[in-house]
Amino acid sequence: MTIFDRITTLLGSTLSEAGFACAEYARQPSGCKRTGLMAALIAVTFSGPLWAQSTLVHNINGYTMNSQRERIEFVAIEFNGDTVERLYQAGDTLPAADEGGQSMTRIDGEGKTLLPGLIDAHGHVLSYGLSLLRVDMTGTSSEQEAVERVTQFRARNPDLNWIQGRGWNQVLWDSNEFPNAASLDAAGSEVPMWFSRVDGHAGWANQAAMELAGVDASTPDPEGGMIIRDAEGRPTGVFVDTAMDYITEQIPALSIEDQKRALLSAMHSLADLGMTSVHDAGISSTTLQAYQELAEDGPLPIRVYAMISANDEDYVERLGEGYIETADDTFVMRSVKIVADGALGSRGAYLNEEYSDQPGHHGLLLMSPDRLTQLIQVGMEEDFQINIHAIGDGANQIVMDNYEALIENTGTQAQRHRIEHAQILRFEDILRFHELGVIPSMQATHATSDKNMAVDRIGEVRIQGAYAWRKLLDAGARIANGSDFPVEPANPFFGLHASVTRQDRDNQPPGGWYPEEKMTREEALLSFTLDAAYAAHQDDILGTLEPGKKADFILVDEDYFAVEPGMLWQLDAEKTWVGGRLITPTP
Repeated sequence: MTIFDRITTLLGSTLSEAGFACAEYARQPSGCKRTGLMAALIAVTFSGPLWAQSTLVHNINGYTMNSQRERIEFVAIEFNGDTVERLYQAGDTLPAADEGGQSMTRIDGEGKTLLPGLIDAHGHVLSYGLSLLRVDMTGTSSEQEAVERVTQFRARNPDLNWIQGRGWNQVLWDSNEFPNAASLDAAGSEVPMWFSRVDGHAGWANQAAMELAGVDASTPDPEGGMIIRDAEGRPTGVFVDTAMDYITEQIPALSIEDQKRALLSAMHSLADLGMTSVHDAGISSTTLQAYQELAEDGPLPIRVYAMISANDEDYVERLGEGYIETADDTFVMRSVKIVADGALGSRGAYLNEEYSDQPGHHGLLLMSPDRLTQLIQVGMEEDFQINIHAIGDGANQIVMDNYEALIENTGTQAQRHRIEHAQILRFEDILRFHELGVIPSMQATHATSDKNMAVDRIGEVRIQGAYAWRKLLDAGARIANGSDFPVEPANPFFGLHASVTRQDRDNQPPGGWYPEEKMTREEALLSFTLDAAYAAHQDDILGTLEPGKKADFILVDEDYFAVEPGMLWQLDAEKTWVGGRLITPTP
């Protein structure tokens, strides 16, 4: 029995009477093998008549990377409901508005470029939504400029009990030094403040926040974390990795309604950038509930492939409840996010050899190797995809060793397990991605942002295995590309530009940073479309524009395949359709 058969038997009832159907029918020939929340959540919903009239978008310069990974050109696309019906190539006769007695909506694309909807394979939707509502320190050139933004924000929001934000990066500051609580106190000493570093692996607190947390010179560094201290051993206000918990545990939890507002704000903003789908890299049970409630009200604005965080206190319970997949395919949860180490900028990435710019320091493993193995095995035994944050070569080696042993023991190679970031790799581990069927889920703009400090951190030899897109592709791996927003800007064209040029948005350095690792334009587009869909087990419905696949596409102001490479980051998605619905601009 297919999902279509299932829906057909329910059409005589109202939607509320129809209840819920199991979307696993669409994925597994044996039918619905899971019960619990998955079966309870998957509502049979329609945003309009079941057999809506067809829509034709014509007068376009269209491209799709088909399932054979070929670039195909077309001049018009016809879709009905949420599915592509036909692509028209040059010379084909286009249907009239009332052909065959059936009315058809026609949209003039004004000669602009139509591409498959872009997929970000690694972002943080809630954090991004909250960042739109908090202090943004991205791009500040000094600690003082960051504090000035806090002062301005506080003046606009005088009633807040906590002031929060994110985006600072001391590597870009004139001082190249971590910030200090004392400078924040100048912006207001009575209100606790907390600001995450750009990579999310360090945070900056003022004195009021530290006092609320009871942090002083006697407070120990936790396992997997570090408190930055002055010469007398006193906390300076910067907390790295698990040490951030001292402060974050004092911040009042967001309500479900708070989270829903932030998620919706984020999804609409992402759609405006040309994104039709995102892989949400690590959500809590409460965020899962927020998504579920939003999904019950209708299709989400864009598609979300969520990973339940292994740090969630109900992690095992969530696994036992099985996959969650809405019938409209706008929300899926069938994967796990585990964090193995920290980030390179804060020297938290775990390296086999010491940091080149900090002798004796190897970075941080955020949990013991035994605990990591346990979390992986539990997830695999429940048949979930495992997605592990690993940046340093030491962390990547440990993860790969676990994958090599546990994938075979659990028989889960078909789950397409992933390493999130896969940033610094030994050459041996580059080869193991293809051998084990593991996906490197990477973020191109990390390379162009990190080029200012990466060689300092790991030296001229290890850098040859860092951000190594070409080596991975040549070894047979399929890269799922993303941004890691809000760590990096969410705009996917920034990532496409970085993938093709290995340059920042000032087009520096000339020729690209380690240009031998560049992607071609086709490879870059695939990494943000078909290969990202593959990494979410959605390549049968997403990633290309082909008859029978979802009508997820964007209309772009310039031709992606024709503009100068240095101009790619300036491309603008003027319109975004998800499942045949025009999401932005708002109709």
